[in-house]
Amino acid sequence: MRPRVVVTGIGMINPMGHDPTTVWKGLQEGQSGVGYTTLFNAKGFPTQISAEVKGWDITDTGEDPELWKHRGRHTKFAAGAAKQAISESGIMDAGVAPHRFGVYLGSGEGNQDFVTFTDMMTVAMEGGEYDMAKFLQKGLEVLNPLVELEQEPNMPAAHLAAMFNAQGPNYNCLTACAASSQAIGEATEIIRRGDADVMLSGGTHSMIHPFGVTGFNLLTALSENNANPTSASRPFDARRDGFVLGEGSGMVVLEELEHARRRGAPIYGEILGYGTTADAFRITDIPPDGHGGIASMRMAISDAGLNPEDIDYVNAHGTSTTVNDKVETLACKQVFGDNAYKTPVSSTKSMMGHLIAAAGVTEMIVCLLAIRDSVLPPTINYENPDPLCDLDYVPNEARQAKVKYALNNSFGFGGQNVTLCLGKFEA
Repeated sequence: MRPRVVVTGIGMINPMGHDPTTVWKGLQEGQSGVGYTTLFNAKGFPTQISAEVKGWDITDTGEDPELWKHRGRHTKFAAGAAKQAISESGIMDAGVAPHRFGVYLGSGEGNQDFVTFTDMMTVAMEGGEYDMAKFLQKGLEVLNPLVELEQEPNMPAAHLAAMFNAQGPNYNCLTACAASSQAIGEATEIIRRGDADVMLSGGTHSMIHPFGVTGFNLLTALSENNANPTSASRPFDARRDGFVLGEGSGMVVLEELEHARRRGAPIYGEILGYGTTADAFRITDIPPDGHGGIASMRMAISDAGLNPEDIDYVNAHGTSTTVNDKVETLACKQVFGDNAYKTPVSSTKSMMGHLIAAAGVTEMIVCLLAIRDSVLPPTINYENPDPLCDLDYVPNEARQAKVKYALNNSFGFGGQNVTLCLGKFEA
């Protein structure tokens, strides 16, 4: 029998709040973390709204801000969420062999220094044509090597390993919107095969900056409903026009069950199944038949040793884009068959926006809390039914419901699909 993997600690910092209790309360109440962008002047952009983390700073974790001044916004979020998860798990007090304690994150790029880059480009273009020599010379004068180093996606994982003396396996994956779910799936496999007893896993990202917004605007992926920020993210609604960019971090402590039992650890739930596939299709488009998502959902259910009719709730990828929501609905119908209309599906991106690399872990934690409290979080802003999206999306209000098994879908640009199957812990 393969080792069982349980979750013994959780942590979150995102647009809905700075800890799991606050976030979960806001989600149940159908609150929105979306507003006008303040991290940069977005007035000239097609999209002027986002879901920012507000009122939080690295000092809230007790860390020395001077030590962290060159580290990325996403790295700081990761530290805050990780401290919550580690503290809640009690793993540092119980003791864990450092080489049996690893880190696996889904983290995006960080520390985009737009002011310095603009200065370098201005100098390079002084003669009317781009001059590489001037660009390089200016860079040597103004670039900070520590800031440049912190742009690398692996840096949050490196910093967390140092913070908690996690000397075991250390990885980062960046599979777009599927990244943190993939990290959790792979971290689970590391424990299952016996290479670690404990893994700190999750994700972190902040793309609310000029390059991030410009890129997604060019892809026509973002909502341009600037007049109504809190109702802009409307998954499965007929009037949806794109997702709202969010930011933040979610972290979980994954632990081999017997290791957790020996120290009397709290257990939120169990990672039962992991499915991962590639569409092998166009980079920014989902195949109309949804074959990748269908396969990843079926793989996760099979890995868990369950049948589709056992699933009580699906936290959808549910981005609020025209294509994603339509195809994900189709995928659910293919996977659940006659039970599709009886299986509740909701998208918490309607409230907190799309956290990109941090989305999957955040929504996985939501699944665990739904299982714990027997509450389904709603899909808010669902006002205009779409004939192609006709499932039970838990519209607008949370719902009491018994949840023993839940699926969490994360489907990323590039065609990466990850589904995690979570279960109520039973001895």
